[in-house]
Amino acid sequence: MTAQRGPSGIGIRGTGSFLPVATVSNSVVAEQAGVTADWIVRKTRIRERRYAAEHEATSDLAVAAATAALADAAVEAADLGWIVVATSTPDHPQPPTASLVQHRLGATGAAAFDVNAVCSGFVHALVVVAALLAADATRVPRYGLVVGAEVYSRIIDPSDRRTAVLFGDGAGAVVLGPVRDGYGIVGSDLTGFGEHHDMIGVPAGGSRKPASEKTLASGEHWFRMRGRAVRDFVMAELPAGIGRLLAVCDTAPEAVDHFVPHQANGAMLEEVVPLLGLPRARTHLMVAEHANTGAASVPLALDAARRGGLLGDGDTLLLAGFGGGMSIGTALVRWDADAVSAR
Repeated sequence: MTAQRGPSGIGIRGTGSFLPVATVSNSVVAEQAGVTADWIVRKTRIRERRYAAEHEATSDLAVAAATAALADAAVEAADLGWIVVATSTPDHPQPPTASLVQHRLGATGAAAFDVNAVCSGFVHALVVVAALLAADATRVPRYGLVVGAEVYSRIIDPSDRRTAVLFGDGAGAVVLGPVRDGYGIVGSDLTGFGEHHDMIGVPAGGSRKPASEKTLASGEHWFRMRGRAVRDFVMAELPAGIGRLLAVCDTAPEAVDHFVPHQANGAMLEEVVPLLGLPRARTHLMVAEHANTGAASVPLALDAARRGGLLGDGDTLLLAGFGGGMSIGTALVRWDADAVSAR
């Protein structure tokens, strides 16, 4: 368990997002998965999702979201010291997708690497980059870029109703940098549960089971998930992780203004949110329109809230990711409206 207070004076300076053009309705997904559109809504609350075009890869979505975030922050790519892409659907096994993003943004010299904590990857990457910025006493360069980007449409089995109905593609990004004292990343909790690594995964394509005709024929390159086990894990561990975070930050549950969770499954979130004990928090949900976009879901929802004018100066935000590994990542953020709007 790694609940800890956050670095002083490092916070979000801008947000951005990108969604592919193609909207895929429940009726299309339902036909392939052998279910009905109404069944999908009842089980997941999802009504549609976006799929990347044939020519689009994860880096393309990431660059678009990153460009929007940099513009929102009024920060030049040359001023970035770190670029971290959270993804479990990289363009290819190597080099890291972040290196492609760095090149296309023109962020010469910035450190660039990927983080794979599946659907909690964005929160993990956020905490890492904030710590790197805080550790650099010179603060030159002063900014970091964190992107969550996924193209799940390439790894889901369209005939598997347990996964095909849940996922979509998208990217969200934030620029991190100096904010006023008392604002920014207040604290975080990153926790791994490796004993449950078999709940979510893609069995083949790595060093354990290299790609072969046999693995392709057996469908081992598709994403697989034990849905009921994942639900039980989240119901037990997410409230515990949030409790640890609030305790280490000396923050009462009533002080949380906004809850921005991973958009895993709308029906599951309806079950777990009441267990979190956040009586005043507004829960930001985009799952009906976006479906589950993996590591992109938290920054996508955050960007929608920021651009919708829903985040006020001094508001306390609770970001929460949970995903394969298994892993839980939570972060408490005090919103500095001056840092975001001082353009």
